[in-house]
Amino acid sequence: MLREGDLVYLLDEKGLRHWATIKKAMIRVEGLGVVDGSKLVGKESGSIISVANKTLWVLRPGTPELMESIERGPQVIGRKDAATIVQRLDLKCGDLVIEGGVGSGSLTTALLNAVRPEGKVISVELREEFAAKAKRNIMRTDLGKNWELRIGDVRTIQLGLKADAVVLDIPDPWEAVDSATMMMKGGGRFCAYVPNMNQVESTVMKLRASSFVEIDALENIQRAIEVHPGGVRPSFDVLGHTGYIVFARRTIREREANS
Repeated sequence: MLREGDLVYLLDEKGLRHWATIKKAMIRVEGLGVVDGSKLVGKESGSIISVANKTLWVLRPGTPELMESIERGPQVIGRKDAATIVQRLDLKCGDLVIEGGVGSGSLTTALLNAVRPEGKVISVELREEFAAKAKRNIMRTDLGKNWELRIGDVRTIQLGLKADAVVLDIPDPWEAVDSATMMMKGGGRFCAYVPNMNQVESTVMKLRASSFVEIDALENIQRAIEVHPGGVRPSFDVLGHTGYIVFARRTIREREANS
């Protein structure tokens, strides 16, 4: 049941989402006007309400909707790539993830959802304006309790921790490989997200020269299917190149194992 303080969206018949935080008072909702929030308390997600003669569905957001609705600044990592990253990093409840480069917090949202309620994501961001935007996006959800934000350079920062995974969304992830190695458990999983081929090459070459195995790179191409009465066809719009994703696993070198 929906409770006071829950973040929800009201879905109209055109598929538009109108966001609101439930409270027992009149709520101003952009695109709709004023809604009596007390009527939302106690309803089940998926319930139908009527506002100004409009039929609306009250829905509790999941990770996909939260990622799509964030306040944007820098280029975000979208759902199609975030899903692959979470799956390939084998993230689960209780894991510790170090994220280098928080951007607007889109990928952070997916990482937090994967490791909660007992895991943790530590995001290291060099630029304070990006960190502030990501903080606004994360703290409007219930994911903040599993998140720690550090202002600093992931290429040089020393956290004194051993993470299950390190994911980098920075322009030069190869420069952070040594730092990532120090922050990862043996067998830990590494990911870098970059927009250009030359960045893929530099990252892969650095990983090959370091204590990593199972190194590979990929990109995701996604195409929707249009379904109409009497005809089904692929969409003319293809969600094509957004970025390249590099994955690897950390190993323990002999001298490290014996130290």
